This record gives sequence, C-alpha cells and structure tokens, in this order.
Amino acid sequence: MAVRPFIPYDDRRLHSAAEPVGAITDAVRAVWDDMVHTMEAMPGVGLAAPQIGVMLRLAVVDASDRRGEVVRMANPEVLHASARMRAHDEASPNLPGVSAVIERPRAVTVRFLNDRGEVEDRDFVGLWATSVQHQIDHLNGRVYVDHLSALKRRMLVAKSSKLSRR
Repeated sequence: MAVRPFIPYDDRRLHSAAEPVGAITDAVRAVWDDMVHTMEAMPGVGLAAPQIGVMLRLAVVDASDRRGEVVRMANPEVLHASARMRAHDEASPNLPGVSAVIERPRAVTVRFLNDRGEVEDRDFVGLWATSVQHQIDHLNGRVYVDHLSALKRRMLVAKSSKLSRR
C-alpha cells in the first residue's frame, strides 16, 4: 500500500467522469488499498479514485468513530435520497486550505459493487451519507465547490491557489 499524491484542482481529470469498473480484480483491490492508506494519511472520511488521478469509478468511505470500518465501492449510484437535508462543512485535498458548508440529503440508499464483486444496496446516514455523495460527485467530475455560486467558487479556488503558493 502506498499514499498517493492528489491531483490539483485545475487538472482536467478532476472535472471529468470516471470510467465504470467491469469486475473486481486484484488490480482494483490494490487501488482500493492505496486509496484507504491515502485517506487515512489525510486524514479524511472518504476518497474517490479520480482525486489521485485514477479514472475509475472507485470510492472508499470510513466515517466511523473508531475507524477501521471502511466501505469499498465500485460504480456507486444513489438509488434513493431523503428529502431531509443536512448541512456539513466539506473540503477536498484537491483544493487545500478551504472549505464550504454544503447541503445534501441526510440519508441515501446506494447500490455498488463491493470488494467481493457482489452488488450491494446499503443505506448511509449523516456523515456517511455526506461522504458517499461527495465521492460520487468526484466520480461524476464534480467537486464540492460546484454546489456553490460561481462567485463563491471563484473566491475559494483563488484562496486555495494563493495558500498553495506559500
């Protein structure tokens, strides 16, 4: 396992949809292992493969209190989202030094291929749901700042760029 570097916000891959995963192979498992190691090193509660330049629909999430409950997902898709919203301060290592409060559905039901290659439907609530939705956004070529007004997005991107140059 290795800690992988994050691609910068202006990298075109971060703004492009990732490719579906056909099967869970040893190569996919190796990418997931690197992603878990990278997520833990941040530390963070989720990571999508495009954030490290791997253009596959792979994500990992661990919003547990004790850690060690990581969920590995391939091709995740939201089947159902609650009408009740939840606001949370979100950030991304691809846009370091800044964050913004984003409102997302409080709970989601997600279908994905798990690490055994089986289709799984799972309910996520609270921070788990927020992180899963955040990762699915990355898989679709979106970053959390895309949920903001153009002005607010430009301000955060400029601030992050300024902080990165220091």
